[in-house]
Amino acid sequence: MKRIALVFLFLLTYQFLSAQEEVVHSVYFEFDKFNLEEKQANDVVAFVKAIDTTRIESVQIYGYCDDRGKDAYNYKLSNNRANTIKNKLIEKGVKNKIIVTIEGKGRVLIDDDIVDNLPEVRQKNRRVDVVMNFKPVPPKPIPGMHSTIKGNLIVGDRIYLEKILFDKGSSRLTLKSKNELERVAKLLHKYKNLEFEIQGHICCTPTFQKEAIDKDTKKRMLSHNRAQAVYKFLIQKRIDKNRMTFKGYGNTQPLGNGPDQDRRVELVITKV
Repeated sequence: MKRIALVFLFLLTYQFLSAQEEVVHSVYFEFDKFNLEEKQANDVVAFVKAIDTTRIESVQIYGYCDDRGKDAYNYKLSNNRANTIKNKLIEKGVKNKIIVTIEGKGRVLIDDDIVDNLPEVRQKNRRVDVVMNFKPVPPKPIPGMHSTIKGNLIVGDRIYLEKILFDKGSSRLTLKSKNELERVAKLLHKYKNLEFEIQGHICCTPTFQKEAIDKDTKKRMLSHNRAQAVYKFLIQKRIDKNRMTFKGYGNTQPLGNGPDQDRRVELVITKV
């Protein structure tokens, strides 16, 4: 038989289902061929690199042929195509034990009387389908409220500094607050990867008046000044200023446990 110049056609199709994630990858072969040419191999490698192989739960590989030739020959050819793809996947890191199906389906019968473009249809039937089923993506942890700084915090976690409270109308740090911030600074030096926003809060102003007056500065920036006071103290304790920002939130985030606990500062983790 006169050697036919190999022409490889490649199609990559992703199908994502909401309840069950599945990826279907189709490799098309030239007539009567099952070996991988360079471009075919490169495309299969690119496909594997584009997915998270650690999440693959199972792999099914199905080989097909067009409708020409005898059944026995086509079953053998389709099996050879399926095994060629299997070997390439294993070579690129897909574990053999999760490949649950390797099957040659033989030829795909068509009714050439009603097909508009018979060569194109036959071309699409000379293929291997790789069906990958993925484990569900683990849900992301939900940020929460914590009473201290520790090593397993995530972005969005809030550190409620319960011992850092303020007198009414004041942004000055009390002796008790300074002692607590000494402890906080030591923990921040221990967990140097944490970046955070210092959030200042107030209580007891009308809903239409989000901010309160600082009795020392006479300006309506009380929650801002409380956050800034903590920021300045931590800088004095050699906490890198590039790790932290500060902002006043006024009365917009009350805890609902009384005014004393709303005159507070919290740390919100922005990077871990």
